[in-house]
Amino acid sequence: MVTSTVPLQVHPLIGRASRAGVTAVIEAHLAIAKGKPMRAAISETLARHQKLGGNDRRFVAFAVRELSRHLRLIDLAARARGRPASSLKLAEDQAIFRYAIWRRVVTGASVEAVMAEVGLPGPVRPRSVQDAVIKDELAKDVELDFGDDPVERAAAKHSFPNWLAKAIGEQAPDGSLDAVLAALNREPFVTMRVRPLGTRDALLPELIAAGFPVKACAELPDAIVLTDEGRAIFESRWMKEGRLLVMDLGSQLLADLCRAKPGQIVVDYCAGAGGKTIFLADAVGPTGRVYGHDTSAKRLVEAKERTAQLKLQHVSFPKVPRLDLADLALVDAPCSGVGTLAREPDQKWRLTREKVLEFQKAQLEILEAVVAGLKPGGVIVYGTCSLLRDENDAVVEQFLARHPECALEGPVLRVWPHQVEGGGFFGARLQKR
Repeated sequence: MVTSTVPLQVHPLIGRASRAGVTAVIEAHLAIAKGKPMRAAISETLARHQKLGGNDRRFVAFAVRELSRHLRLIDLAARARGRPASSLKLAEDQAIFRYAIWRRVVTGASVEAVMAEVGLPGPVRPRSVQDAVIKDELAKDVELDFGDDPVERAAAKHSFPNWLAKAIGEQAPDGSLDAVLAALNREPFVTMRVRPLGTRDALLPELIAAGFPVKACAELPDAIVLTDEGRAIFESRWMKEGRLLVMDLGSQLLADLCRAKPGQIVVDYCAGAGGKTIFLADAVGPTGRVYGHDTSAKRLVEAKERTAQLKLQHVSFPKVPRLDLADLALVDAPCSGVGTLAREPDQKWRLTREKVLEFQKAQLEILEAVVAGLKPGGVIVYGTCSLLRDENDAVVEQFLARHPECALEGPVLRVWPHQVEGGGFFGARLQKR
């Protein structure tokens, strides 16, 4: 039997939470438990709590993510104390107890500090668990049994379903599963891209001189990372002028894999909010052309607004993407999002093997539609923000087996979240002869 205590996960947002802030955390967690997506739960809860200050609002969003990130570990710690969450009668009791366990076990807060946050009259009602009970449970010194199997031990320690930890482990570099899962639980830094191309080294000293906590990313010449929670940079003149754009490093690496050149015609087939559309537009320049496309008109609204604000006149969003003209088509396919669980940790509890296979079917259907319209000599860059073989290598292999006129061009891109800031991504270049 392998037992272990949990190392503290220090973060600048961990401190003394206000009672109003804890109330908002509990409300959002309850909404997630009832099936509401985490982003919506946080947004709607903060909208109801307009009087919360900036620090409290950041704490709420962080703590709600943390409760989803460490859910299995929290419940394991509750069971080790002889009081599993399922034994508590009310959903409110379960949520309060989970919050208290998180503060005590994961953040290392003292029993007194936790009780000051959750003690009666308490952040939410109804409630049937008395303060003395919570205090006694928090004061217990217990060890957590993570089991003997290496994969299941990592899954329990880092709060992942066993099947998902196993699927990630089948693809992860040897001996790295523990580090990968830990990285997927890490509160992510904000990464940005500097525009125009090749101007990061000139802009970075200006940002540092202005007091912004930024540093260069070694992986790309125009990527920077915001290393602290400061929000002032988002109101800076560089953001307003379009010199800085928020964009995950993995997304930047996938867009960079396109190797788009000045004058080329490119289709961003799953454009979404338009981050990679703008990247490609910058790469092809005003002599090129970028056509943005998405099956959801709603998702394209932001992309259209962003490209209009940046005055990118060589970007358009026709109803029918001009694949027949394209030198390159980027397919950042809908996927499970396993590589970006740091941002949306609730998804690991909603995801199933069956849903992954549904994504695979959709991914292949998208590739079929793109290759049918793409001109000979064109290149498809297929990418996901997943770490799973079923959505990455398996999709490429099945596609190539069906299309002998296409070939894999160069090595695939694999971005592992424990090696770079900004999640995990996969990419492959497929040329149509």
